Amino acid sequence: MPGRLGRMTTHRAPKPTAAPAQPVERAVTAALVLAAVAGLAWICGMIYTVTGWTF
Repeated sequence: MPGRLGRMTTHRAPKPTAAPAQPVERAVTAALVLAAVAGLAWICGMIYTVTGWTF
């Protein structure tokens, strides 16, 4: 029948495997957390040093 749509099938793309990317993502997250902690420790050390000079 022209002008009528037939039953359409859904074609889903296969889900990508996340296994190879997961260890890399975990390492990047760990590095960012470590960098944030190191930066916070550095800032606290600078505040401690400056307050030690003034008092």
